[in-house]
Amino acid sequence: MAIVFVLVALLVLAVIVTANWYVWRRLFRDTTRGPGLTRRAGAVLIAGGWALAIAALVAERAGAPFWLQQTLAWPGFLWLALSIYLLLAVVAGELIRPLLRRFLERRDRSGNEPGSDPAAPTAAPLNTEKTPHAPAAPDEATAPPQTGVGAAAPGVAAAAAAHAGSRGGATASATEPGSLTDPAPDASEATPQPLTPTGTTDASTPTGPSRRLFVSRIVAGAAAAAAVGTVGYGTYGVLRGPKVKRVTVPLAKLPRAAHGFRIAVVSDVHLGPVLGRGFAQTVVDTINATQPDLIAVVGDLVDGSVKDLGPAAAPLARLKARHGSYFVTGNHEYFSGAEQWVEEVRRLGINPLENARRELPFFDLAGVNDVAGEAEGQGPDFARALGDRDTARACVLLAHQPVQIHDAVEHAVDLQLSGHTHGGQLWPGNLIASAANPTVAGLERYGDTQLYVSRGAGAWGPPTRVGAPSDITLIELASKQA
Repeated sequence: MAIVFVLVALLVLAVIVTANWYVWRRLFRDTTRGPGLTRRAGAVLIAGGWALAIAALVAERAGAPFWLQQTLAWPGFLWLALSIYLLLAVVAGELIRPLLRRFLERRDRSGNEPGSDPAAPTAAPLNTEKTPHAPAAPDEATAPPQTGVGAAAPGVAAAAAAHAGSRGGATASATEPGSLTDPAPDASEATPQPLTPTGTTDASTPTGPSRRLFVSRIVAGAAAAAAVGTVGYGTYGVLRGPKVKRVTVPLAKLPRAAHGFRIAVVSDVHLGPVLGRGFAQTVVDTINATQPDLIAVVGDLVDGSVKDLGPAAAPLARLKARHGSYFVTGNHEYFSGAEQWVEEVRRLGINPLENARRELPFFDLAGVNDVAGEAEGQGPDFARALGDRDTARACVLLAHQPVQIHDAVEHAVDLQLSGHTHGGQLWPGNLIASAANPTVAGLERYGDTQLYVSRGAGAWGPPTRVGAPSDITLIELASKQA
């Protein structure tokens, strides 16, 4: 088993290293002409970002001093989100790259065709015919001998012919008519060189290095802008606070008097090094504004100890509901000291349901511990919470993870309220979440039992959500008898 774990860890490490090398290559190596400061800075940025991310995760799990957790959390966790979308954007750029290259090639070809630019000056054709105004030079054999300055003409002609030959032109001798006045044009001068989009001549081929460099810079810039914009907007959405989502759930056993009963469901607040007291106050204000009859806190309230996060959780004491507030543990409570948090929420006026049930006027409200508690002997106990209840009454169950729905069905629960998935939090994380959970977000039916999964109010790790906006859900129960 240990060997399998090591192999999996090495495989994951290899994938991460390869992905980051690929991002560095596309963003820094392919956009520069050679080794230099930019490439080194890119390597430092990527390696340093991952070092901060790993340090932030380790500090949180190891219970490092809270100030250190806060210092590392913002840059480290944001880099995690940014690296995901840099990779996705660079991969998407591979589809754009050939299209942009073809566009530039077509533009260059059309620009080099005769008559493509009417305003461009045209070169006059070489005059190869003798005109009456330019009499032909006499044949050297019949020309009288010249002295003085004129005697040097044959030497000048020979030098001109040699010079023309050295430049790759015609090797006309001084005895050929017009050899001095009409030398054959040099090939490199007669044929205009195509220009790259940067305005420089490309001496190799129409798809030479300069064009590749230009395309790489355009694609890399667009990828970086898209990734930064996505993460920035997703972070703003979390810090702004969750929005209220309203869902009506009909229950066959609910009495007519309970029609319209409202339950505010909040999950996955994740108070910790990033989301603190101000965020908790926003959550409380949002819940109280819905004027619920009951408040259900379905786990993952915190990421840290009561010592560090007690002040951040203090606003929860101001939650208001006619039938009270209730709490069940999530898996992160067991990372943070579940027993101390159960006592703390009780002190704040929230009722913990540890494998327990309350008989409310219109229905039974039950709660079970999270499955992560099994490692501490505090796992879910459905028989204890539901075994002796009156099945003629409607029952609402609070259970952090959606996978607990199968036990709920066996115990004839009418409605289970859960969280845990965050709705995937960072797209395409919803695809991973759907592989591990029966429902990722929203309301679904399993036999006679309905399951509602909230996307959660906060965020774990990166304070960022993409494609899975945070929410607080107001469940309105509907009686079929009404």
